[in-house]
Amino acid sequence: MRAETSAVSLALIAEWNGLEPKTFERQYKDHLSDFHTWNQKSHADKWLVFPDNIGTHLSLDETSISNGELYSILTNKAAKGGKGSLVAMVEGTKADDITNVLKKIPLSRRLEVKEVTLDFCSSMKRAVRASFPNACITTDRFHDQQLVCEALQEIRVSLRWKAIQEENEGVKQAKLKGERYTPEVYANGDTKKQLLARSRYLLFKPKSKWTIRQHERAVVLFGLFPELLHAYNLTMNFRNIYETSTTREQAHTGFTDWFQKVEEQHLDSFTTVAHYLHDHLDTILNYFPDRSTNASAESFNAKLKGFRALVRVVTDKKFFLFRVAKLYG
Repeated sequence: MRAETSAVSLALIAEWNGLEPKTFERQYKDHLSDFHTWNQKSHADKWLVFPDNIGTHLSLDETSISNGELYSILTNKAAKGGKGSLVAMVEGTKADDITNVLKKIPLSRRLEVKEVTLDFCSSMKRAVRASFPNACITTDRFHDQQLVCEALQEIRVSLRWKAIQEENEGVKQAKLKGERYTPEVYANGDTKKQLLARSRYLLFKPKSKWTIRQHERAVVLFGLFPELLHAYNLTMNFRNIYETSTTREQAHTGFTDWFQKVEEQHLDSFTTVAHYLHDHLDTILNYFPDRSTNASAESFNAKLKGFRALVRVVTDKKFFLFRVAKLYG
């Protein structure tokens, strides 16, 4: 029986043999697999490391295994999420814990690493710098764009709460007068509250991808709330930097101009994000020569979550990680 048998395979084999899946899983764990003689069993719930899987381009990210407990996961991009993609797995996100495990990999192999992509986590950056002296650290572009989109959505949500408060006050005043409250309906058929609720998705997209109804809604929305128009334009300008810049120098110029535009608009959400991005600009700019992202890590995390969903409840963390190691280690 193959050691990397999945949760689905175990269930099917159990059914074919007339056994309860949980009973068969116990048989696999205790008798059919090499779990009890696995050389990483004693520390599996704390850390795993596979030095032979290291490559020149790595991704570092975090994910939850069970009960919201986070693990830092280092993967090799070249393995494309398959066998040999898992380099290391460490309980928690503390820099020292990650570094101590990664340093179990021979220095000669760690010196081969050229790039590590990750998000904004400062502890992971410290661990990468301490573990891979020759590696370039690249901040994932999708985390940058997510922050900017969240700033835009924060403005929309705050305006929506104000609209709800206005409607509540309108209902209250109408009751005092013994009248029925009727909210104002705009040209596209939305009330102010509906307009702000229904515009969430159109604000994520460039104008060229709006539907006819979204165009109609946007005209009304931006006419009522010019601050949303400014925020939307800033968001699209930020995205355009990634789409049009081909060199680090071009991108630097683009970001500098964008920071200036943010300063001119006086939007608190964007000012906060701009300052944060400015502090991480060096690693953000490392994206542009090779356009490396953390997509492989996100894909690997999705596979782990899918595998966790198949087994439903991770009651034995070490055995779960043993099966993960057989699949991806």
